Amino acid sequence: MRVLCAIILAAVILTALAPSPAHARFGVGLMVGEPTGFSFKWWQDGGTAVNAATGWSLGDGDFYVHGDYVWHRVIEDEKLGGSAPVYYGIGARLLLRDGKDSKVGVRIPLGVNYTFDNGRFDVFVEIAPIFNVIPKTDFDLSGGVGARFYF
Repeated sequence: MRVLCAIILAAVILTALAPSPAHARFGVGLMVGEPTGFSFKWWQDGGTAVNAATGWSLGDGDFYVHGDYVWHRVIEDEKLGGSAPVYYGIGARLLLRDGKDSKVGVRIPLGVNYTFDNGRFDVFVEIAPIFNVIPKTDFDLSGGVGARFYF
């Protein structure tokens, strides 16, 4: 695990130092929360994006994956040199549980991510209520903080 983390860190640093295109569209990073693991973002045209994450649930260490389609409302901040897109969307969550019924649910993510003015790095905070539909209907909550580098 330490070797994998070192490789990812080296790749992120080298990517950050590389010359960047004006509009980097695909981001990879880490997030801490529910789940704790890897975060991905693929920007689309018109201020929309596909967010995804995979990792481990903090509750029981279960494998967690989600994907969302999100819309952004951008707030520019010239003093800080960046922008803060507030986002909202809809998606799905799969929680694979060892020895228990797995869960499938509908996510409604709400968040903000601060994009630095070179467009290669962002940080985000997100919360998402989840309406589980399998194996039974109930509610969960996920969310976390993280950072991504863009290619």
